[in-house]
Amino acid sequence: MLAEPLPAALPRQQLLYQRLRAAIVDGRLAPGLRLPASRALAEELGIARNTVLFAYEQLAAEGCLVADRHGTRVATLAGAGRSPVRAGAASLPGLARRAVAALQPEAGADDDAALLAPGLPELGAFPFRAWRASLERAWRAATPRQLGYAPHGGEPALRAALAEHLTTLRGFAVRAEQVVITGGTQAGLDLCARLLVDAGDTAWVENPGYPAARTALGLAGLVLHAVAVDAEGLAPDAADWQTHAPRLILLTPSHQYPTGRVMSLARRLAVLDGARAAGAWVVEDDYDSEFRRGSPALPALYGLQPDAPVVYAGTFSKTLYPGLRIGYLVVPEALAADFVRAAGQATRPGHGIEQAALADFIRRGHYTAHLRRIRRRYERRQAALRDALARLPGPELAITGGEAGLHLTLWLPPDLPDTAIARRAAALGLGVRPLSRYALPPMACNGLVLGYGNLDEGQAMEAVRRLRLAMR
Repeated sequence: MLAEPLPAALPRQQLLYQRLRAAIVDGRLAPGLRLPASRALAEELGIARNTVLFAYEQLAAEGCLVADRHGTRVATLAGAGRSPVRAGAASLPGLARRAVAALQPEAGADDDAALLAPGLPELGAFPFRAWRASLERAWRAATPRQLGYAPHGGEPALRAALAEHLTTLRGFAVRAEQVVITGGTQAGLDLCARLLVDAGDTAWVENPGYPAARTALGLAGLVLHAVAVDAEGLAPDAADWQTHAPRLILLTPSHQYPTGRVMSLARRLAVLDGARAAGAWVVEDDYDSEFRRGSPALPALYGLQPDAPVVYAGTFSKTLYPGLRIGYLVVPEALAADFVRAAGQATRPGHGIEQAALADFIRRGHYTAHLRRIRRRYERRQAALRDALARLPGPELAITGGEAGLHLTLWLPPDLPDTAIARRAAALGLGVRPLSRYALPPMACNGLVLGYGNLDEGQAMEAVRRLRLAMR
């Protein structure tokens, strides 16, 4: 083994070290075996003596070799000589039980760029020039501190800009100290699951609902209880409150995902009353509230009642672009300091320059102006999609959603299974998602989630033509 010439792909001293180390760990060089002197091995291999000395010294430092006046011998290593285990073998400990239970099965590869794929905003309309200018100003004013971790809770300028923006946009009074910057909604949900409840507590989730949110709660060790959604949003009955009393309730009241329902004011008040009685927290994911149509958005649960047990979660993934990975939480004043400290210790946040740029972008009015422009564009795209669904031949199907957001839900009859149609649609270049993948037993849903955020009006007829073809 040692007499084999060394190839030159790696530096020779590194290659010799790796080969000797592998032979020792695998047991091919037995414990106690005396190795050749450095000069003799160098001559045998046709290499410089310093190359051998480097390998011997490195292996001695790692405890693989023992050098004394009697020479250099192979050390005795615990576990050396065992047969190597191939990667992924069953002998590995494996994932934690809660991870196995929480991770959602993959339902095939999703092409977010395909026509009718939900969840993707219009990125071509992004205000590149204004955003680039904000980034340049942030870099010019950057300090060495901003190249490190961001302050606990986020950049103060962004927290202040968001507090002012939310007070104007959503109508509830919030101070900058109550805003906690996160790495997106998912990171915010994870923080809430770890700080507001204990492992083993019951968390309510909407059914059907967003699978990634269920994953975040499940990975925190919470017991999920699925509550059905009706035309007014989450619809718990007496049995839900009595036999599955929650410690946390996750809601998307502004635009329920995936059905598109908007939670009524009466239902919002009822959920708050029930949460107070149960001693539960409500985490309000204000999904798509920025894209409300026809009438102003209903009041957020946060701030709807004094001292309501609500944490409000928001993100810039849909309003700006997903790759920004900046979201935020608004927490009650009594918990604000604890959330800020926990967020800093648990996640070590970064993106200080981007946070400073976003604060500048909001304060200069670019964010609000962008929302106005893109909201009108989405209204036209939804109208074009509805028109194409109505005009092209095919079965007349129920449609829900559209009061807000970037998607419609198309409900299918039993003889048109959504998973089969979604597969056929994918072969035709469409990115529709089967509604059934969002539901938990015993609920059974059959439909398609149709996104129009990245659908030009001129593409609507062709997209629906392909969809009708997939339904045949």
